[in-house]
Amino acid sequence: MTIDAHAHVLVKDYPAEDGFPTMAPVDGDTARDMVFGAFEYRAKDVWFATERRIEAMDAAGVDEEIVSPMPPLLNYAIETATALTLHRHINEAIAGYVAAGGGRIHGLGIVPMQDPDVAAAELSRIAELGLRGAEIGSHINGTPIGDARYRVVFQEAVRLGLGLFVHTLPRVDEVGIDAAHRGSIGVGIEGTRGAASIVLGGHAEHCAPDRVLFSHAAGGLPSILARADYFWATKPQDERPPLRPSELARRFTYDSMVFDPAGLRFIIDYLGADRITLGTDFPAMARPEPLDSLLDPLGLDAAERALITEGNARRFLGIDAVSL
Repeated sequence: MTIDAHAHVLVKDYPAEDGFPTMAPVDGDTARDMVFGAFEYRAKDVWFATERRIEAMDAAGVDEEIVSPMPPLLNYAIETATALTLHRHINEAIAGYVAAGGGRIHGLGIVPMQDPDVAAAELSRIAELGLRGAEIGSHINGTPIGDARYRVVFQEAVRLGLGLFVHTLPRVDEVGIDAAHRGSIGVGIEGTRGAASIVLGGHAEHCAPDRVLFSHAAGGLPSILARADYFWATKPQDERPPLRPSELARRFTYDSMVFDPAGLRFIIDYLGADRITLGTDFPAMARPEPLDSLLDPLGLDAAERALITEGNARRFLGIDAVSL
């Protein structure tokens, strides 16, 4: 059983309202041109047609996938009321994709994190739709997601039994990173910062960490945890948290998007096979075919492989493993 825990969807159409995206048909093609503010993208129908997604899953040996909205839809700069209406439209569409997926698609919604109290309240609606949690950004208009003001969202997700998928949002104002590198180096830097803000910012004591998943393997966080542990150990016992940073980090879950077997082997060795899920960013990025082949060079035993291909994703979703 193979689950892709990091895949995205778009909604085929949106109401013609201010602050909403547009999805214009493309002559002679099943694709659509998406425009959302300054963001423009030509989306193939696999983004929004369930039957195309099932075909793509079959081609890559993917049994199930966890889908979340395309990250540019996490636009926290728009006014809260508009965002709430937009998010409800998106969430209802994703619930439709889940229903049409015959049990093979699990959905995550979005909430307006620019107002944490509204976002927390909207999680109840996500639960009512049968979605398994919410995708949230690594920062909210520049404020790291680990800031205490967002704790109410984490606490409400715990109460409702929902997962939170923390997706990296590269910053346009990242110091020393030009536009050409925002999607590569910028994602790594921001992924590190966002995950570190949660791991070290107090959320670990106030949320259920088994239901928090970091995209893009939390950037460079795994590789700098030993340094964080070193400086933790230099502080007097009464001036430091009771757990080392690496111990806190091992309470969360990370996807496999490191683009290199050696890097994936490192994060499995350092964080544990019970902390890693498969994730591809499909269809923004191509999947290996079959997806689980990326684990072949790593020398995993059957139990480790089962955790990474299925078990950890199901833990994040809060559903039981399928009997093999």
